[in-house]
Amino acid sequence: MGKIREFLDKKFCPDADGETYLTWREALSYAGGRGAQGMNTSMTSSKYINYFLTNVLFKKLSDPMGTASKIRFYCGIFDAVNDPMMGVIVDRTRTKDGQMRPYIKWAPIFVSIVMVLFFIGSADSSPVVNIIYTTLLFVGLDVTYTAFDIPMGALAFSITSNSVERTKLFGISSIVRSVLGSLPQVFVAAAALLPYFNNHTPEAYLTSAVVSAVGIIFLTRFTYKNTRERARHRENVPSLKECIVLLGKNRPLLMLFTGNIFFIICKISEQVSYYFVADLMFNRSYNVFVDVVKFPGFLFAGLIVPKIVEKLGEKSDNKKLYQFCCISAIALHVLFAACCYNGLLNKGAEESVSLLVGILVLLFTGLTAVPLETKNLIQKEMEAETVDYIEWKTGSRVEGTMLSIMSFTGKIENSLSSSIALAVLGFTGYIEHTEGSLAQNSQTNLALFLLTTLVPAAGYLLMLLPMHFYNISGKGHRQMMRDIKERREQAESAAETPAAAAE
Repeated sequence: MGKIREFLDKKFCPDADGETYLTWREALSYAGGRGAQGMNTSMTSSKYINYFLTNVLFKKLSDPMGTASKIRFYCGIFDAVNDPMMGVIVDRTRTKDGQMRPYIKWAPIFVSIVMVLFFIGSADSSPVVNIIYTTLLFVGLDVTYTAFDIPMGALAFSITSNSVERTKLFGISSIVRSVLGSLPQVFVAAAALLPYFNNHTPEAYLTSAVVSAVGIIFLTRFTYKNTRERARHRENVPSLKECIVLLGKNRPLLMLFTGNIFFIICKISEQVSYYFVADLMFNRSYNVFVDVVKFPGFLFAGLIVPKIVEKLGEKSDNKKLYQFCCISAIALHVLFAACCYNGLLNKGAEESVSLLVGILVLLFTGLTAVPLETKNLIQKEMEAETVDYIEWKTGSRVEGTMLSIMSFTGKIENSLSSSIALAVLGFTGYIEHTEGSLAQNSQTNLALFLLTTLVPAAGYLLMLLPMHFYNISGKGHRQMMRDIKERREQAESAAETPAAAAE
């Protein structure tokens, strides 16, 4: 135990330039909270909840795809609008526990309760009851998760101002989130291989939700207990108007916001992934492997990218790294389409894909995860840059409000990409099913193929446009941080002078 305690108390990023703040204890505790978020989103925002809605909960309705699409769209809009409100609340919070930590203490408990209640829903209930119940629980999920998500994201901007340390923190958090977040997904996917759950899909979802709920509450206790908010905020609470006005002064945030809107097109592939495997590959057991092969992407982003950033030093530039990720993703998705078109679309109607095509799908799924997760990691640091930018420009630091705008687009991504995916499949004549074999028509199969390969390539291409106008360079950000530090020191010195005179 002594050696473990000694390791946890070591500096998290001892070789980084400038002052560092985090120990391994604090970094891993924060990462555990991100892992808890991953467990929740994998149950309530990923591809699996779409399949649960259309093939389990609403399977007795005349139009399950349309019903699910509408619910996800309207609830998603509410969820997105809810984020800026929570951001302002966080920025206006002043307690002895800080601005963010009080929410991290309580919100996960409510998140967990609502998540379990959601998966208690049954297809045996009347259609009207099912629709009302699902809609209300979606709203409950939105509200409770937002109260957890915004403070967790803002906390990373507050516990350290060292950009290299922050990038490494995002990297470790990304790995922990991917590992813990994948557990509920892997269990639901692997249920197709288990004797009992193979024919009891609703029970598989509920079991996974209960286990995830326990994990979420347990992990966030450490986040609350072991993290510390270090950013300095004005004692006077900013008004709602002040928070909103600051948004208009943040050009780099606007560029990231626009890029995230285009990213909706890329996210559609994730929303149809379960259908792609079950109906185009015609072998649900591949779902386990599709999830597993994405992990090297998380690993590369979490471990290698921070080292690259640290190695580049003064030459590191997040904007250029982001652009490189988009270009790489475009090339890989086009190759994916070219290599797998014939094997996926020209096989027999009720035949599983050949082993070679299955391997190629898994290979490209894993490869495309690398630029995706690298982009996601780099974007986290870019979001932190926009918080620094507005402090540099105005003297005000409002992590919650700035982060809520990015969270807003994240919620829009999930809801719109999911709604679009379900609407497209419904338009092409998708046939709902839970167990057993059932071939889809050629239009649905073509849609699944395009939404997984070429459509994401188009999304990444569009994302390059706003990034061209992102106006924070690596060199510029380092100068900003020097200016901010100097300004803070001057403010502290000015505050100490009257106090010394009074003595």
